[in-house]
Amino acid sequence: MSLFKNFVSQTRKPEGFLGKMMLNGMNSGHAKMADWGLSHLESEEPKSIVDLGCGGGRNAGALLEKYQGAKVTAVDYSPLSVKKAAIEAGRCAVQQGDVSALALPENSFDLATAFETIYFWLGLEKCFREVARILKTGGTFLVCNESDGHDEASLKFEKIIDGMKTYTTEQIESALKSAGFSEVKADHYDGKPWICVVAKK
Repeated sequence: MSLFKNFVSQTRKPEGFLGKMMLNGMNSGHAKMADWGLSHLESEEPKSIVDLGCGGGRNAGALLEKYQGAKVTAVDYSPLSVKKAAIEAGRCAVQQGDVSALALPENSFDLATAFETIYFWLGLEKCFREVARILKTGGTFLVCNESDGHDEASLKFEKIIDGMKTYTTEQIESALKSAGFSEVKADHYDGKPWICVVAKK
């Protein structure tokens, strides 16, 4: 495997030295997109939040800052990400886990977020059902991606990175509705392929 392919493949499950480099890059490189995504939650006042696929923990930290009185749980598939996020996010619970079978109680969160991560979720509808399970009735699920499923750069990476699948807003909305979500709304960033989808349980 080439060094480039080995490096970009770290987006799925960061490990070792290259994984540490990738996590640092994720935290800084996705910050603007993540903040744009969070701007879609202005009417929310959650007390319990779960950040799924937390990566290096930057967004868990942003959620703690935005919602001062909330409790945040951050979950990631990668042990290295969990270690990094625990340091980056500070006052929140961080744990390793698989979104297709979350070790979290049902009806326990007001808000769930997923930034730049659903590309690697195996069985999108199944994973969305698991998110619905842990959300309270009326809870919100925010999905934010840098790819709208059409941009050439992401489609290129999809061919390079094992297990990566990009999705259009229509595909995400359909999977959310099939998983039991309602009031699904999508937004597209002007001039970039960024998308944000917000759904209510």
